Amino acid sequence: MSYRRAILFAAMLVSLVLPNVASAASAESKHLQVPKLAYEKYKLPNGLEVILLEDHRLPLVAVDLWYHVGPVKEREGRTGFAHLFEHMMFEGSKHVGEKAHFKYLEAAGASDINGTTDFDRTNYFETLPANQLELALWLESDRMGFLLDTLDRTKLANQRDVVRNERRQSVEGQPYGLAEEAMYHELYPKGHPYYASVIGSHADVEAARLNDVRDFFKQYYTPNNSTLVITGDINKANTKTLVEKYFGTFTPGPVVKLTEVKTPAITSEKRETITDTVQLPKVLIGWLTPAAFAESDADLDLASQILGGGKSSRLYRKLVYEQQIAQDATCYHQSLALGSPFVCEITAKPNVKPEQIEKAATAEIESLMASGPSAAELERARNTIEANKIRNLERLGGFGGIADMMNYYNQYLGDPGYLPKDIARYDAVTMASVQKVAKVTLGTNQRVVIDCVPGKKVVDDVPRSPENTDADVKVEPEHTAQFETAEAWRATAPKAGPQPELNLPVPTEFALDNGLKVYLVPDHSLPLLAIRFDALAGGEANAADKPGIADFTSAMLTEGTARRSAPQIADDTDRIGATLNQAATYDASSVAVSVLSTNAAPAIDLLGDVVQHPAFAEKELERIRKERQTALLQLRDEPFQLAIQVGNRALFGSGSPYGYVALGTAASLQSTTREDLATFWKTHYTPGNSALIFAGDIDEAQARELAKKYFGGWTGAGKASVPPAAISEPTRKIVLVDQPGAPQSVILAFGVGLPRSSADYAPVTVMNTMLGGLFSARINMNLREKNGFTYGAFSRYNFRRGAGPFFAGAQVRSDVTAPAVHELFNELGRIRTEPLSADELKMAKDSIIRSLPGDFESTNRITEGIGSIWTYDLPLDYYRKLPGMIEGVTAADTSRVAQEYVHPENFLLVTVGDKSKIETGLQDLKLGPIEVWSTDAVPVVGGAAAAGKMQK
Repeated sequence: MSYRRAILFAAMLVSLVLPNVASAASAESKHLQVPKLAYEKYKLPNGLEVILLEDHRLPLVAVDLWYHVGPVKEREGRTGFAHLFEHMMFEGSKHVGEKAHFKYLEAAGASDINGTTDFDRTNYFETLPANQLELALWLESDRMGFLLDTLDRTKLANQRDVVRNERRQSVEGQPYGLAEEAMYHELYPKGHPYYASVIGSHADVEAARLNDVRDFFKQYYTPNNSTLVITGDINKANTKTLVEKYFGTFTPGPVVKLTEVKTPAITSEKRETITDTVQLPKVLIGWLTPAAFAESDADLDLASQILGGGKSSRLYRKLVYEQQIAQDATCYHQSLALGSPFVCEITAKPNVKPEQIEKAATAEIESLMASGPSAAELERARNTIEANKIRNLERLGGFGGIADMMNYYNQYLGDPGYLPKDIARYDAVTMASVQKVAKVTLGTNQRVVIDCVPGKKVVDDVPRSPENTDADVKVEPEHTAQFETAEAWRATAPKAGPQPELNLPVPTEFALDNGLKVYLVPDHSLPLLAIRFDALAGGEANAADKPGIADFTSAMLTEGTARRSAPQIADDTDRIGATLNQAATYDASSVAVSVLSTNAAPAIDLLGDVVQHPAFAEKELERIRKERQTALLQLRDEPFQLAIQVGNRALFGSGSPYGYVALGTAASLQSTTREDLATFWKTHYTPGNSALIFAGDIDEAQARELAKKYFGGWTGAGKASVPPAAISEPTRKIVLVDQPGAPQSVILAFGVGLPRSSADYAPVTVMNTMLGGLFSARINMNLREKNGFTYGAFSRYNFRRGAGPFFAGAQVRSDVTAPAVHELFNELGRIRTEPLSADELKMAKDSIIRSLPGDFESTNRITEGIGSIWTYDLPLDYYRKLPGMIEGVTAADTSRVAQEYVHPENFLLVTVGDKSKIETGLQDLKLGPIEVWSTDAVPVVGGAAAAGKMQK
């Protein structure tokens, strides 16, 4: 569950009429005609704010409930309470039942379920089929009104463990996480609500006692301190009736006062050095800026985009591209109620000192202060921000979707329909105003500098509380017997309404004369267009002595063409407010562009250029080679990614393209030449081996015209790649990678999966959904919810054109590594001996089928889905038929495929953690011999010859 706020919040732009908001003509955008939003806002007598917006594009509804509480309402010594409650709210309330919240929603087909905590608020959301709206309101209301009825010391102790595991995973276990936390410690004084991490400290979370958290809940989780937004395929009159039914009987809580804290200005530079188990130094430079939506807020958003918002930004252009002293450089501006942070983060290249990075970054910042941005820089930044806001219109709910955006505007401004004025804020910014704000805000004496350097990771962990903690606490009933009787109807979950029709996309298909396949899914509800190019040029085509060449070739596509330099590609992308992304999987390589539909022609011109005319210039090749070599080095800092790298190699070996991560190896990166890349591109990037996919605001005639104009003259014979041959099941063993001082261990069981083309795809998917594919799946309910070993556990089949891997596991705290492995293998065995129950089978099938519309909620996701149809040679109406295929799966089918494809006796266990703390426990499990491997994904024991062979 995420707890950091997105920096530039998504906003909404839809062609609707807003009848109840005053004219915003004075705020109309100079660049965009911004329609008003047809929302309705009202308040229940108990103080609950309600905001409704009808949007009938998809048969989905989003429910987004904001409680106006976060660390802003916490006090010193009691940090992390709001985030702790984010977890407690999923543990079950009186009428819903213990740990049943996710089960109800997953069975209903919810495509988005979560909660997030930020400094100023906590939100809970679900996007689900429209006929399940009443279920969402039942669940949300029951935990608002009846959570404390079931909140006991056992649940609290369990979630303390889970939250602390999350801290170990997302703060202490992440490279540079401790430095990011240190930035807030320096920007804000001790005792300030923003000083502590949102997740809290180990000491404060562990010190949380039952009466403390109950009092906190009574104060802040009340109708009068919350806002409920419902968007999507609703009838407002019916929805109002349901809201009144489920929330109207609650009484208001105490009055919540505004937090009156004045954040002191920084008047002299503050510096700190943090040591961490990282490969490369990182420099973080931060400043305090005014509160959210203050006069200079939009200027600072644009300044952060200009300085570090992508490949066209100043820090990237100078430090990463030109001087090549940095691996990456980004800036963000996070608008908050009590003063906002503006932070730039720059990771050094190998052998580059933090002082050199800081000096170069400071020069760029001071240049902005001295001269301001150019007109082109400002326009690119503005177009990027505004287009990103519009792209997020496609999502009804979730973090950053329409519902969340309206809640965001409402909390800070009391105006859910603020979008036209928000867009106008950015349009009003000038070169002079950005320069002025930069001069006032980004001075050397006003900043914090954190140097994160390789060294010992210092973690302030504390022991768990005694088992008898809170045993003597007596909990009084929360409600009168009379109220309980009146509310007894809540004990029965509401029934779903009529099932909405699943209208899943079936693309139109045609081909150009050169053999290029073209697919189209038109949708004119928003002025957005996604175009995706796919080629059968994935990692499966890598030569044995050139692992990583497919991804290397893909990376070079956007680094210069015959008529555009790499900087020009970045500038042209931002100038039209587009996103341009390339990627390579094991099956295929893709380039995708997303843009406002008015910019369709320049977008596809850009796409066609990078696909058909890559330059593979030696200068750019050497730069990208170094970046990839550094990225390969940085894999050592990411325990989970390191486990995947080692697992692939241990399972598939050095002779299969599946035995390597996308980056390849240090040896292959060094030996790859321009000729290698050009040959790979010429062989695999050809019209007959590729597809072009359009989704969004475009019709067939336009698609044909654009495809023919920008891709019709492309020629080339080439050939399709061939998937690698299937491998046999391995002999079980433990592969251990030592990471001294690691706060957690990664445990992943690896086995051989099956290809996407298998006739068993549907039954395996259903089986795995309940094994480890849902929050409510067996593995997660055991390792997280029952035992508190982890923040989250899972299992996954990587379906590919060939038989890819199956893996299952979690990141667990070090002292429970062996018990967690024991439970993991118990569940992997139990799926074979204890078939899915009738309820589990129904939940799995319902979850898959009912959530399908959410898989096509945006144009980008539509192009991804249609890309899968082409890559895996599926029929055009595949998604229309998929629900019937899933529904047809029987319990006997899931039992059969569990027997056939889940073989714990042959699984490799890959463990990344502190060897000195975990090796003995792993030996005691007697799962098999232990091999120690290095962070280069080669065996430590076995001699130089073996290691050399693996490095090919």
